[in-house]
Formats: sequence, C-alpha cells, structure tokens
Amino acid sequence: MERLDIVDRRILYQLDLDARQSLSLLGKKVRLKKHVVSYRIKRMQEDGIITGFWTQIDSYKLGYIVFRFYIVYQYMTPEIEKELIDFLVKEKRTWVVESIIGKYNIGVFLWVKEIREFYQFWERLLDRFGDYFSEKIFSIYVLGLSFPCSYLLGEEYVKKDRENVEVTGGPEVEIDAFDIRLLNLLATNARMTLVTLAETLDCSTQMVKNRLRKLRRKDIIQSYRVSYDLTKLGLKPFKVDVQLQEHSQRKDIIDYIKQHPHLVFIGASAGVSDLELEFDLADSDDIHRVMREIKERFPQAIRKYDYFIVEHVYKLRFLPEF
Repeated sequence: MERLDIVDRRILYQLDLDARQSLSLLGKKVRLKKHVVSYRIKRMQEDGIITGFWTQIDSYKLGYIVFRFYIVYQYMTPEIEKELIDFLVKEKRTWVVESIIGKYNIGVFLWVKEIREFYQFWERLLDRFGDYFSEKIFSIYVLGLSFPCSYLLGEEYVKKDRENVEVTGGPEVEIDAFDIRLLNLLATNARMTLVTLAETLDCSTQMVKNRLRKLRRKDIIQSYRVSYDLTKLGLKPFKVDVQLQEHSQRKDIIDYIKQHPHLVFIGASAGVSDLELEFDLADSDDIHRVMREIKERFPQAIRKYDYFIVEHVYKLRFLPEF
C-alpha cells in the first residue's frame, strides 16, 4: 500500500478512463517516459494492485435484460458455499457474482433474453442449492450509470471527467457474429493488442480497428477499464439502497451526488430500492456522512437507506460468454 504513490494513482486513473490507450499516450498524460509507465504498470500487476483490464459493454443493446437476485443463507457450510460460487461463476450468463457483508450473503446479476431463460436457470439453482437459501430477493435491473474513480487523484481530481457518464441500458441495435466474437475476446482482456485480436479472429488489424470504431460509435463498447485491489488503497466497496419519500426528487439527487469523487456507480431497478449508489470508501462512517449530506440538501426526499459491503467479486463480465 505504501508503494502506491500519486504517480501510480495518476496511471491507474488514466487506465480507468481508457485501459486500451498506448503507453506513449498514457506517458504524455502523466508526464512520464513510456518505459517508466510500463515499469510501474507491471510492478502494480506483480504487487496485486492491478488485477485486470476489462471492457464495459452495454449488453442491453444486444437484446439482453438483467435479473438481479440477492440471497440470504441458512445451514450453509464453507464447502457448499464454494460449490455455489463455482456454479454461479461457470454459468455463462452471469454478469456479477459477489459475496456480501451485511443484510445479504451473495448478489448475482444474470443476462437473459427472456423470462423463460431466467426461470430455467432458477430451477436448476434451486434444485441444487435451494435448501441453503432462507431469503431470495429479486429485481429487474434497468439502468446503470458508471463514473470514473476520481478519488484516485485526491485533490487533483477533474470535475469535468464526471460529466462523461457511461450508461448501461440502451435500446437494442444490430451487430453480426464477428462483432460478438470481438466483444467476447475483449470482455475480460481490454488491452489485448490489435495484432492478437486479428490473429485470433483470422482477419486484418484494419478490420479490427474499423469494427472497434463502429462498436464505440454505437455505444456498445462504452469504455475500457482497469480493475484493482481496493484494499491496497485502504478502501472498501459500499452499496447503498435508498428508499425515497419523494420520488420526484430522484433526478435532482443524482445530479447532486454524481459529483462526489468516491461515487463510482448509480443503479436503477424495478424492485429492492428507488436508487442504488455505489461508493469506494474507507468505512461505514463515510457512508453515513455522505447520506447525511444528501438529506440536508433534500430534507424530505429520503425515507430510509440500507447499505452493505461487497466482500469479494468472483465475476464481473459485461457480456454473456459465447
């Protein structure tokens, strides 16, 4: 943790904005030579700070909808929990699989094209693990707003960067089988080179370039991101479920809170809560401080809120596996 200085943070921030940018361009932005940037990235990977590079894809635009469910355990053993997590991670349609500290034990997001698909999956899950579930909470996930991790820069953070909101949940558009294969490769390896992509897809690098431009233009590919170990920064991922007293103030609350440098995601679903906020913060005192600020700004808007900590993310993939 002590080795993560402001220069490392600047590099992480730029990778979070665009993990595919070249080392030369990244070096210009952080005012370092290319080889120094390369060395620092490799060192952060070796130290377990950088854990991967992934592509934020709007799979809603590919015709998918998302069911989310939270589960509370009963009679659970470590062995059965491992089997459950392995089962969920291996499921090709899971978007998120995460263990939770708080009112739930595990959270899962599942991509499907119709309700029947979800029900078939759910039947298989219950047949195998249903005896270990005491509560099951469902919602249909509608929209997600992603924000840059501005806190990495401390007092240097750029407010205008937070206006570049990435929206997951757009209308369906048409793409072909080649695009699907390309997206599948990039989903969990955003820095895969053009040469490697072209060789894998048996095409020219120019064709890959053209298709990537098209996917960006259609907002199917929204960004290329970096994942890193928050504990190395002394932070934890918190999720806050907000119940509103005055739903009409929801947009105003979003416009206000989106400038908070530790806010990384806003979610909307049919069910569970009216507003879902995700922060990277040091401890629960920070959550209460943020929510107090919102309540002071909008005195009658919030009825109540609950929060929990994401203990571990076992899977994060913005595209079903093909």
